[in-house]
Amino acid sequence: MTRERQLHLGAFMRPISIHTGAWRYPGAVPDANFNFPLIRHLAQRLEAAKFDAFFMADHLAVLNMPVDALKRSHTVTSLEPFTLLSALAGATDRIGLVATASTTFDEPYHIARRFASLDHISGGRAGWNIVTTANPDAALNFGYDDEIDHDERYRRAREFHDVVTGLWDSFADDAFPRDTATGLYFDPAKMHVLAHKGDYLSVRGPLNIARPIQGWPVIVQAGASEAGRDLAAATAEVIFAAESSIERSRDFHADIRQRMTGYGRDPDLLRVLPAAFVVVGDTVEEAQAKRAHLDSLVHYDSGIHSLSGMLGHDVSVYDPDGPLPDIPETNASQSSRARIVEAASREKLTIRELAARAGSYSGLAFVGTPKTIADAMEEWLDTRASDGFNIMFPYLPAGLDDFVDRVVPELQRRGIFRKDYAGVTLRDHLGLPRPENRFFAQRRDEGAE
Repeated sequence: MTRERQLHLGAFMRPISIHTGAWRYPGAVPDANFNFPLIRHLAQRLEAAKFDAFFMADHLAVLNMPVDALKRSHTVTSLEPFTLLSALAGATDRIGLVATASTTFDEPYHIARRFASLDHISGGRAGWNIVTTANPDAALNFGYDDEIDHDERYRRAREFHDVVTGLWDSFADDAFPRDTATGLYFDPAKMHVLAHKGDYLSVRGPLNIARPIQGWPVIVQAGASEAGRDLAAATAEVIFAAESSIERSRDFHADIRQRMTGYGRDPDLLRVLPAAFVVVGDTVEEAQAKRAHLDSLVHYDSGIHSLSGMLGHDVSVYDPDGPLPDIPETNASQSSRARIVEAASREKLTIRELAARAGSYSGLAFVGTPKTIADAMEEWLDTRASDGFNIMFPYLPAGLDDFVDRVVPELQRRGIFRKDYAGVTLRDHLGLPRPENRFFAQRRDEGAE
């Protein structure tokens, strides 16, 4: 029997596995990040399993780690998201295609064009993961001497979102009659010039692309700091959250919903999908052994510098078998730093132990049988800790196959995950309405009241 509340599942696919030991796991494909036939096959497998979306994160620089760490990690480089997702749009029919694009080092006109194009190419399956970029090496790639202040990045991001969505609304849905008899291709009265001048951005517009099929591609956010939560509450339709306990996720979910009300937004139109690292076994012990073996493949050089990157502070100079000292705040990701510092204090972990986690995956993990994993996911869903999960696979292709072939059928048997898509767009999959054009009345055949 199908339940009223249904899980939504995204697939975190950049890098192809976030675990830095994944490329060394027995049976894994070492060049998976650049192996397009494999990536295409994985996307098609995820679509056959009825996943909501295929998600490509992004970095605008080689990760800021010493070469001794970089040389051991497959997470250093991968394909550019828009190029890959445009190719996957032609190899799939229904699965959503979500890409990260930075509001810190790009221009809103570029972002608006790319996502509008992807939405048209894919038939309405695009999603924009809004991020601000903290990597100081990325700053150097774009003409800055250092990273931009944390709160400043988020203020720019809010204005950036308003400009991009305004550009998507440049044309009414019926602005293009394409009347061959009269020779009228588009109606100038149904084109809006944005003429935006703000604190950070000046963009005239209009966008030179028709309004996206979904109205707007789905807006995704991931920030967990105060500034990130406010940006999410004001703009996000989906949040790729990072809370690693059911209690904290419940509190996070409730907090964002309350903040949305303050912004005049309907909190029922939000989908919270925490990142979840999933390892499947015939028994819990077998799954735990798989995870232990995977973690053992992380070299300390890689782990310690992953840890330093998360903290925004070089901790390789400290005793690896000693406790984490007080770490000053920086402009690095505050949510990542907070998770590490809290875990170190709560579990009394040494720097070596923290490095092992940082080089593997230190967040929410479901390690067990299809039944125990489904039990946990069902509890998160039923208690409103989440609306689903953004699944991270431990190694490819077997880790994805385990989830698709074994966990998905168990979720379907319980009636908490779809057996087929109910619509064609990413908004259809997520149960999200098509946004009204802020400048023009919506067409009746597009669902206006």
